[in-house]
Amino acid sequence: MRPAAEQYDAVIVGSGFGGAMVAQSLAAAGFRVVVLERGVWPWRDDADWSPHQVIVRNRYGASAPLWVRQYRQRRFRPLWPTAVVGGLSVIFGGAAMRLRSTDFAHWPFSYADLEPYYARAERLLGIHGAVDAAAWEPPRSGPFPHAPGELNAPAQRLHDAALRLGYSPSRLPLAINVHDASRPRCAECTTCDGFPCKLGAKNDVAEAVLRPAMGAGLEVADRVTVAQLRLERGAVRSVVCCDESDGTQFEVRGRVVVVAAGALHTPTILLRSGLGQEGDAAFLGRFLMRHCNIVVCALFPFATNPEGAFHKQLCFAQFYEDLRHELGTATGVIQDISTPTPEVIRHFAPRGLGRPASLFAHLLQNLLCVAEDEPQADNRVVLGAARDALGLPVAMVTHRYSRRDLVRRRYLVVRARRILRGAGGWPVWSMPIETFSHALGTVRCSDSPATGALDPDCRYWGVDNLYVADASFMPTSGGVNPSLTIAANALRVAEAIVAGGSGAR
Repeated sequence: MRPAAEQYDAVIVGSGFGGAMVAQSLAAAGFRVVVLERGVWPWRDDADWSPHQVIVRNRYGASAPLWVRQYRQRRFRPLWPTAVVGGLSVIFGGAAMRLRSTDFAHWPFSYADLEPYYARAERLLGIHGAVDAAAWEPPRSGPFPHAPGELNAPAQRLHDAALRLGYSPSRLPLAINVHDASRPRCAECTTCDGFPCKLGAKNDVAEAVLRPAMGAGLEVADRVTVAQLRLERGAVRSVVCCDESDGTQFEVRGRVVVVAAGALHTPTILLRSGLGQEGDAAFLGRFLMRHCNIVVCALFPFATNPEGAFHKQLCFAQFYEDLRHELGTATGVIQDISTPTPEVIRHFAPRGLGRPASLFAHLLQNLLCVAEDEPQADNRVVLGAARDALGLPVAMVTHRYSRRDLVRRRYLVVRARRILRGAGGWPVWSMPIETFSHALGTVRCSDSPATGALDPDCRYWGVDNLYVADASFMPTSGGVNPSLTIAANALRVAEAIVAGGSGAR
């Protein structure tokens, strides 16, 4: 759907956590705003709860793949990212944790600077959580907007086992509505992590942020791919777009342009626009991080979730700082996670494990280890020689973990195995995460153009009206899901844009 006009106060590229928060804030400040999104609105129908449709057939897959070389692979392989209004917020599992104060050591602003925006983001996303010393959280200016729901049986099993081991389980803050009567409430099903919510009970930004703002000057143009930005005399003059329905090109202009297409697609758009050629070449597209994630699976002598209940409710954060002195970063956290359906297991399990694992799916229970990974210049996004169906250069993504990343991950895996064994299971395998759902860091912000591509307000050095407001801005990854940090920082960026006086007439 093409935008209704050619000129706006602000043009936002991407509708995920970053783009939606900037768009909502600028519209509330009186800006005329358009969001350009290559995906479609979530359907919210029965197929959105179908593992076959959503996971196996990739119902919301983009029209063009990324080409990825990861681990120690020699060849690039296609990876089809999600493209939907609301971005990854539509399919994420709801985890909404803050970074710790110590995570900001190499950032151009502090946790204290971001804290008020964390609080605002939690209110907008309706976060359900509990202030708990066991969560090892940083200082807060107030409580969570809503209390969490009761633990379901699988989570309670792990909770009790952890206590017997002397560990300190805490409640995982979630953007999933349990208590707010003004919105659809969670049915506590298992089609949450990786799925759109048919009910709208997951407070994704499509429903919680964008739709309410559409009555206040915000326009969302879906099925629009951004080809490049036209730059002239140190400013973005227009945004060149492709209509996904017929492949035709058109241009949109804005006094301010905010790119929030994600840590893989944002650098791709900027590189296609001719940036990254001189001093910024040392940073644009580089220092890609994704967390060093792995799922630890255990086999139990009984059905672990016969009720089919949602149980992504626990977090083990007490290990967060254990390796910081030794390795220079956070260690990370361990989270409860649901078991996929047998069909999904068969489709994605390592070769030789798919069929036997699917037969015993009802006996499995798992933990997700989220370990911090360090920024490395050679982990990067570049433009390839090939072109996609719209004639645009494709993105080539290279990523490899460092030895220290694997040490952090192993530290968490050992403790996850102990918890699962203490609950009555026997850990049988660990499965690394191959997706880039936590991709971040490719257009890092910094105090100086000598050390980053963005200034502290996330404005691109040397381009007066260009901002970046997604996970790309993060100098380091921390050890928790980055979604809440992306949302909080986007609110901060929007405030800087309004204070700068650009946009609203």
